[in-house]
Amino acid sequence: MKIIINALSARLGGGQTYLKNLLARLPAREDLDIVVYAPASLSLPEDTRIRRGIVRWPTENPLLRILWEKLVLPGVLAREKVQILFCPGGVLATRVPAGCKTVTMFRNMIPFDPATRARVRFGSQRVRNVLLHRVMLRSLVEADLSIFISDHARAVIEKLTRVRNPVTIVHGIGEAFRTHGMAIDRPALLAPGEYVLYVSRFDVYKHQYEVASAFASLPDALRGRYKLVLAGETDNKLARAVTDLAAARGLQRRIVVLGPIPHDELPALYRNATVNLFASSCENCPNILLEALGAGRPVLSSNVMPMPEFGADAVRYFSPTDPTSIRDALQRLLESEADRQCLGEAAARRSMDFDWARTAASTWQGILGLAAR
Repeated sequence: MKIIINALSARLGGGQTYLKNLLARLPAREDLDIVVYAPASLSLPEDTRIRRGIVRWPTENPLLRILWEKLVLPGVLAREKVQILFCPGGVLATRVPAGCKTVTMFRNMIPFDPATRARVRFGSQRVRNVLLHRVMLRSLVEADLSIFISDHARAVIEKLTRVRNPVTIVHGIGEAFRTHGMAIDRPALLAPGEYVLYVSRFDVYKHQYEVASAFASLPDALRGRYKLVLAGETDNKLARAVTDLAAARGLQRRIVVLGPIPHDELPALYRNATVNLFASSCENCPNILLEALGAGRPVLSSNVMPMPEFGADAVRYFSPTDPTSIRDALQRLLESEADRQCLGEAAARRSMDFDWARTAASTWQGILGLAAR
């Protein structure tokens, strides 16, 4: 069976992590012939059934990539007699030949979240979200199989249109992040001391400023004992607002903006945190929340869906746009060691519900089932 995976848009960590876990867990079938079109930064597993597709086209630019998908990829599908085209990026822009089934995945929630779209600055990003809303919705309608990674996202789309063949398959937690019960040295990049950790790139819907404001309003004793550590790619304007707040409150050494952190150093950061916090208000499947659960440390999270879908009763929640709500939740947890112990154990148990082996098995079952119809 010949399958083409068009993953040229998988340029960031989440999309590449998904593909690595999916391709590392192929079904035990010798007839599989999988061609992966992806950025050079995506390393493929050593498996004779997997090979990299060659693109002689500058696909880093989204518009040029869509042109390749419209003008070149259809010929490849016909020439190779491909049975399945899988587009995990969410955009199905290719007219496929007879006998070829299509699979897409819904990953990007921002174009379908009015509150988040309103927070995005005027300019190319707003235009991009409008276009993605139309293109992604059409892709979900036309695909032979549409994979959703949360029930919340699926419900949002099914209120807008009829999806032909939907299935919900949530992501897993990488084994490197299952550190609960382990003694792991804290990363050398951190100064000594206890800390509250928030891992996420700076963006308008991640609410780092609200989190910093909440931390700054904690009682003096707590601010003196703990640090707030913000890890993730920084946006100059948003990060500067946080550092300006810290300076104005005399908390330059208590509110720490680390910037981007190598992926293999994140498990130790999660594991050594007193509390892991996640304040996003727009997610599809919150991988960072899942990784935090795997550390077995207490987790505080945004109460905006789909976070409660994944954290269930193993997580305490707050309103991510309200610094007072964040402060109150954080203060209650930092002041109670018993609560932290109970919540950390609950996080470890909840993390066992998310497994990449199950994710991959369900995904391949759905994809290969199309060809059998």
